Amino acid sequence: MSYVEVTVLVIGGGPVGLSTALFLGRHGIATMLVEKRDGTSSLPRAPGLQARTMELFRAAGVHDRIRALEMGDSHPYFEGGILRVRTLAEIDDAVVLEAPSLDGPHISPERVMGCGQDRYEQVLTEAAREDGADIRFGTRLEALEQDGDGVTAIVRDVATGEPTTVRARYVVGADGASSTTRRILGIGRHGRGTVFTAMSVYFRAPELEALLKGRKFILCYAEAAPGTMMGLSRLHGCDPWLAAPLYFPERGERPEDFTDERCAEIVRAAAGRPDLAVEIVAKVPWEGAQLVADAFRQGRVFLAGDAAHVHPPAGGFGANTGIHDGHNLAWKLAAVLRGTAGDRLLDTYDTERRRVGEAMAEQAMVRNRIRHGHADDQTRAAMVDDIIITLGYRYASDAVVDGEPDGPVLTPNLELTGQPGTRAPHVWLRRDGQLISTVDLFWDGYVLLTGDRDKGWNEAADRVAKRLGVPLRCAVVGPAGDLVPEGADWAAAYGVSPGGAVLVRPDAFVAWRSPGPVEDPDAELIEVLARVAARGTD
Repeated sequence: MSYVEVTVLVIGGGPVGLSTALFLGRHGIATMLVEKRDGTSSLPRAPGLQARTMELFRAAGVHDRIRALEMGDSHPYFEGGILRVRTLAEIDDAVVLEAPSLDGPHISPERVMGCGQDRYEQVLTEAAREDGADIRFGTRLEALEQDGDGVTAIVRDVATGEPTTVRARYVVGADGASSTTRRILGIGRHGRGTVFTAMSVYFRAPELEALLKGRKFILCYAEAAPGTMMGLSRLHGCDPWLAAPLYFPERGERPEDFTDERCAEIVRAAAGRPDLAVEIVAKVPWEGAQLVADAFRQGRVFLAGDAAHVHPPAGGFGANTGIHDGHNLAWKLAAVLRGTAGDRLLDTYDTERRRVGEAMAEQAMVRNRIRHGHADDQTRAAMVDDIIITLGYRYASDAVVDGEPDGPVLTPNLELTGQPGTRAPHVWLRRDGQLISTVDLFWDGYVLLTGDRDKGWNEAADRVAKRLGVPLRCAVVGPAGDLVPEGADWAAAYGVSPGGAVLVRPDAFVAWRSPGPVEDPDAELIEVLARVAARGTD
């Protein structure tokens, strides 16, 4: 049996595990990732990348490589929304079920993007390996045991059966809804359980594009498919197309019943063209479920993505929320491993992301009920706009000062006004003549923004950073500052006066703000930074 020592072991090589390894690598943390599949995904699942997700890839330096995978401009497909028709041949009579608001130039420097994970997983793998990640496909987790100093895992090569003992400081379980990591830890889940079962059918149908008359949409439900409602996905392109007919095990229906011919007939019925040429490429049964883990942290082991929270795909929150999990955890792990933050900072991963996971799961259920015709007025009223879900979620934890512990994770309206616990507002700036977003300022340390050099924040930030051993830099925003606003009042956007200050975390979330100058900036910053970084003040 071979033996490997690594700083962080990541279990699972889907979008969440690969992103986590990438983010850790960009923070200089050595990782090993094991995935039981023999390579990256061969199917274009999880095709909608949110603006916030693209912001994270932007911060990690892989934005351009992922954006290059986009086939043309996918944004109009998002703008087309969610449709319902009797048959696809009657696309002119489509009813718009949802017209989600997803981004905007005044909200984010990024836009949503359509791309299947079969393509962007390859970029994530390459980028993570460039930063030294040891990625091993065809390797599964078998055992996990932790102590006060680390975690010992047994992983096995699927092809050869050769076991390897891995000793890691920390482990991240990003191994999907049936997570082996979660099972070994004995962490339970709560929620509604299985909501429906479906068969993802990947197929080619050259005539379908003409039949749809160029109509752009995220998803279209066709009610004419026999015995079920079939959703047709559009974001990743049409080679192959993806359809997802429902089936009902309680009626005795099984995945084995979906022969190629039956799948082709379902597609033809949904299309309204009995002579449509259909080639079935692949079939994958799956469950739409709503379940959230009772804990996202147990000692030195963390859960992320579907291992932590699984919900119906309505809204496309799954992979995106999981990638956000990985980013939240990566900067905190990096800070603790570098000795610039205390262990209690890792507790805030569970505090922050579990509430977000529960909120996302609930919103996915709301959309699922609406799309499947099971919603009442109360359910419809509970639906929150997509842009709030993707960019407006809020944190309340010890890593945020003056947040709202009992406040909602999702508010009725998008409110990015610099309030602690929210994503820092996007404002265009000039730095050395280059146009950047405020969002581009945050990655490997805390940033203090102020608009006045004479209020003592700059010097105080330097002194406090040295005293606490926490990376903190101050940037002056203004006509004569380090950063020059481009056509916007940054202070008003962040809810402070020019003499005030805003402390922003490495993940671009506001940790604290002072609306105006204070008498003793050093004392103020020592207290605040020590709290949010879980450090002592001595």
